[in-house]
Amino acid sequence: MLNTRYKRVLLKLSGEAFAGESNYGIDSKTLSHIAGQIKNVVDMGVTIAVVVGAGNIWRGAEVARNGMERVTADYAGMLATILNALALQDALEKLGVVTRTQSAIEIHQVAEPFIRRRAIRHLEKGRVVIFAAGTGNPYMTTDTAAALRAIEIDAEVLLMAKNNVDGIYNADPQKDPDAVRFDKLTHLEALNSRLKVMDATAFSLCLENKLPIVVFNVESPHGIERAVRGEPIGTLVSSEV
Repeated sequence: MLNTRYKRVLLKLSGEAFAGESNYGIDSKTLSHIAGQIKNVVDMGVTIAVVVGAGNIWRGAEVARNGMERVTADYAGMLATILNALALQDALEKLGVVTRTQSAIEIHQVAEPFIRRRAIRHLEKGRVVIFAAGTGNPYMTTDTAAALRAIEIDAEVLLMAKNNVDGIYNADPQKDPDAVRFDKLTHLEALNSRLKVMDATAFSLCLENKLPIVVFNVESPHGIERAVRGEPIGTLVSSEV
């Protein structure tokens, strides 16, 4: 194993990260770039699991506000995450990375059901595991799924790869040119300052289980690899500064 800070990580990829510069769908160039970075992490001797979002295809909460029943909208979103998971699995396998997709809702033809012990066994064998369909429950975001799966597989850190955001700011950097980015924060500081690290349920899980979070821009050069090495990138949220 090369010089890395973490030996097992959970990478959360937002759905928007798959779209690249587009507003919708999956950009093949962006997907290949992400898959290449994940392969490099595997080659470093680090075990990595991935949770994928679906904002590039479907936004359940937004659709629900426009009239669809929330539960139905959320289940449709879970199906959308499976599309992204299969696309990422294909890109990884083209690079020779052995990959398994596990789904929180049963869809046996294309993915294994989520079984914690099986997922850990895959990781122990050096395989990448992609977790799809969130937690399998409506009203729960993929951020919550990422925090939950990270804890379940004993990941040492949750890597939050954002799209067009390179960390946590004291204000929205796209609206406020004077917004200041934090390099490091404690869980309590982020909570007390009401900073939008992730949704409240996900953040509570990280806080209670002292799970560090690294928030960075997915488009940063070698961003995923740098985060795994423990290099200063984005914002680190931990129990201690």
